[in-house]
Amino acid sequence: MHAPAIPTPTSRRAQEPVLRSILKPSSWPFHFVHVAALLVFFVPFSWSYVAVAAALYFIRMFGITGGYHRYFSHRTFRTSRAFQFVLAWLGCMSVQKGPLWWAAHHRHHHQYSDEEPDLHSPGLRGFYWSHVGWILAPDYEETQYKRIPDMAKYPELMWLNRYHLVPGITLAVVLFAIGGLPLLAWGFFLSTVACWHCTFMINSLTHMFGRRRYETTDDSRNSLILALLTMGEGWHNNHHYWQSSTRQGFFWWEIDVTYYTLRALQAVGVVWDIKEPPAHVVAGTKARVAA
Repeated sequence: MHAPAIPTPTSRRAQEPVLRSILKPSSWPFHFVHVAALLVFFVPFSWSYVAVAAALYFIRMFGITGGYHRYFSHRTFRTSRAFQFVLAWLGCMSVQKGPLWWAAHHRHHHQYSDEEPDLHSPGLRGFYWSHVGWILAPDYEETQYKRIPDMAKYPELMWLNRYHLVPGITLAVVLFAIGGLPLLAWGFFLSTVACWHCTFMINSLTHMFGRRRYETTDDSRNSLILALLTMGEGWHNNHHYWQSSTRQGFFWWEIDVTYYTLRALQAVGVVWDIKEPPAHVVAGTKARVAA
């Protein structure tokens, strides 16, 4: 049940040259999707394809932000077992591995954020490694179930975590069946690449550029641009200051579409117990980052 401890990024594999990492056979599917996204320049154009790509981008981004991150990683709200599976399925549709794998590694990141054991600290490992290199490295393919026992008790989540490619492949097949190669190129390949890199920028760029409202033990920063691209995840300094809040845009002008979506779902009873940042946290009077 328990996977071995996560190796530190200073291991031999983590320090391999970038070119060698790119050429590893295990990373070829990742690069193939990038190349396949270029098909949008060679297939017939339609604004309907653009609309589908945008819609699937935001649906799958919500699977990551509302599902993988705010629910599975931090448990900032509650929901039913059925909708819990829906969130996991939506997250898997983004092709960012399984919900338990994702959440376990994210919990590890918060425990050691921008310290030596952190898997994707740009200050310690550089931009490429923090952005995507660690994801392609074979050292971190195992799910650290000991970090997420609260979710590992559900057999349907264990199954989905193991067969995490099923939702993404299903989406690709359905798009091709409906609209052929053009819809597959726009709705799956291009949309997936955009979803990947906007998600990865939270690991990399929000620890490099932006404003720091709160003093934390890491380099987390806030970015309006990344918040808009990722439905609210760009308020990263806020999040690292108080991880247990569903709301990451602490002030009314900090746009957080994931939070708005979850509030709407709460209004119809799909989710509940959404956590807000306490007043003293918003005021910046908390002594240090919450555990």
